Amino acid sequence: MKRPLYVAGGGAVTAAGLNARQTLAAIRASLSAFEEMTLAEPFGALQIVARIPTHHRLRRTDGEWLVNMAARATNEALGTGTSASEATAILLTPPESFRKHPAYHDIAPPEFLAAVIRATGQRFHAASRATDGGAAATIGLLERALEIMDQQGAEQVLLGGVDSLVNDTDLARLGQAGRLKGEENAQGLVPGEAAAFVRLTRNPEGKAHVHAAIHGFGLAQEQDSVLSDRYSQGRALLGALRDAVNGSGPSEPDIDFVVSNGNGERYSGWEQLIARPRFYRTRRETLPTAYPAMTTGDIGAAGGALALMLAADSFLQDYAPGKTAICELASENGLRAAAVIARMTRR
Repeated sequence: MKRPLYVAGGGAVTAAGLNARQTLAAIRASLSAFEEMTLAEPFGALQIVARIPTHHRLRRTDGEWLVNMAARATNEALGTGTSASEATAILLTPPESFRKHPAYHDIAPPEFLAAVIRATGQRFHAASRATDGGAAATIGLLERALEIMDQQGAEQVLLGGVDSLVNDTDLARLGQAGRLKGEENAQGLVPGEAAAFVRLTRNPEGKAHVHAAIHGFGLAQEQDSVLSDRYSQGRALLGALRDAVNGSGPSEPDIDFVVSNGNGERYSGWEQLIARPRFYRTRRETLPTAYPAMTTGDIGAAGGALALMLAADSFLQDYAPGKTAICELASENGLRAAAVIARMTRR
């Protein structure tokens, strides 16, 4: 990155909270939003999920539900600043196209962002875009966010994603692959749903003494994804981590803690176990790691923004175990990303 981007605010709706503050407080307190849900197929089976409690009228269709979640989180993130919506660009990551999410039966992928914008009741900058690729793709859009503000006249960018794995299509394919957490599989994922956005600016806002700045990121494609018949050797994650610190910002010895969208799957744990010792070469007594999925479940494409939001909040609210964090993000299709975010102070 040419220069840092600042996380100036955010918005979220998850099973742990209907706004960013509730969600972050639940994660910090190590609460769990898990519950049992009765499945239609196989009929009567129970599955652990992290489902947002809501009125059925907001869930009439899967597409409408995702749009409602995204609009709510977008408006919350926008409300944390003073810039007009017309001067604000949205960079959105919806569910990956390969999953054939049932939301796309109602709203075609090219129309999804327009539907979200209509639901907000606002008008946004013409540079707004939706990008396929899952949670890791959110991190890959950081350079695009900087370009939109530097060259296209936007004052700020709302960067985030929306997703739900709590639907018949995803539950069926994950169950068939033996990837769901249950009595017979302790190392499985808990399907969740969420929308999360961070508000990015070029410069620190207000008179606050502490700010959270993103200094660099890396992106790489893992060939042995969880969808393949092989375990990852961590090559793409390692490459993303190295690229994230390959600049003028913090380097590997400066990293104090990690925020990861690891979801509890055996595949995810194996990949991290291989990649991390090859990247963290400086001796550490411990490497504190936050896993938001322990509270919210696996929230798919929304996980990238939530990781950035949690890291930034830990600096701003002074509960971080150090001054520099690295966010590790993995998408189901094999995309891997890392972003370095640090506590910045102004006199």
